[in-house]
Amino acid sequence: MTDELAVIALSKTPRPEDVEAMLAEVEDSGATVEHYGRVRVTSTASGGSEESEASGYSAMTARVTGGDLEKLRTQLRPDPMGFRWHSVDVNVIPGQLFDPDAKKMLIMDVDSTLIQQEVIELLAGHVGRQEEVAAVTDRAMRGELDFAQSLRERVAVLKGLPVSVLEDVVAQVRFSVGARVLVDTFHRAGHTVAVVSGGFSQILTPLAQKLGLDHHLANELEIEDGHLTGRVVGPIVDADVKERMLREWAQADQVSPEQVIAVGDGANDAKMLETAAVGIAFNGKPNLRAEADAQINLPNLDSVRFFADL
Repeated sequence: MTDELAVIALSKTPRPEDVEAMLAEVEDSGATVEHYGRVRVTSTASGGSEESEASGYSAMTARVTGGDLEKLRTQLRPDPMGFRWHSVDVNVIPGQLFDPDAKKMLIMDVDSTLIQQEVIELLAGHVGRQEEVAAVTDRAMRGELDFAQSLRERVAVLKGLPVSVLEDVVAQVRFSVGARVLVDTFHRAGHTVAVVSGGFSQILTPLAQKLGLDHHLANELEIEDGHLTGRVVGPIVDADVKERMLREWAQADQVSPEQVIAVGDGANDAKMLETAAVGIAFNGKPNLRAEADAQINLPNLDSVRFFADL
């Protein structure tokens, strides 16, 4: 299928010759580069100039006509685990996502995506079992374990913790670099931002309120007599639930499926990313990188805005 496309290249240390080579490759494929632009981003970190530079990156976006989406994706990134050009994430997406008049929805995972940590590991640290739980989490995110079963097993180790520990963990959580800028940028443009998490509502709700998110959903930890029981209440938020919430929230906000961008890092995000118009693996596990439409392997969530031309 031939359509208007957008090529997005992201890199911490770009080389000028790489950009020229990419654009030449696009032209050699039979497509036409209508126009392109480049920008260096250095101001989305929360600390000083040194931190901003460390999390900085360069972005190149090009509008392309006469190209085939899947063919161009394969040509520019034949190996999803590697780089055709030095440390450059080259992504090809449908051109309609650059439509300035279309309302969009950004939906994201939370742990290791919207935030830097895994909340279940922070909680497990209060019972001295963080490393053990982290190992199970990593396997679950790689798709090696059933998510719901592994979550129940990990939550069980929290039995007996006082509810006050939840406030301590909220205070420990750190948003990913660029998260606030990303959310604010989408909101200023009139778009919707949602998050859906296999983590816990007691942690997510205050974070969602702090960012002013439009929608959020996570599991609920069961509490009795001021202590965690080691169980969750109700159905577990797994891959199927994440996909369903994408559809429901998009419909509720009157956003076309062709205008939904999804971002995640693990196996339980795969269905959500597949359903979106473009699914982005953000510093993703290998199995998700292999399946996702696009990749960002930079420590800066702000870079997602380029996929909506913001």
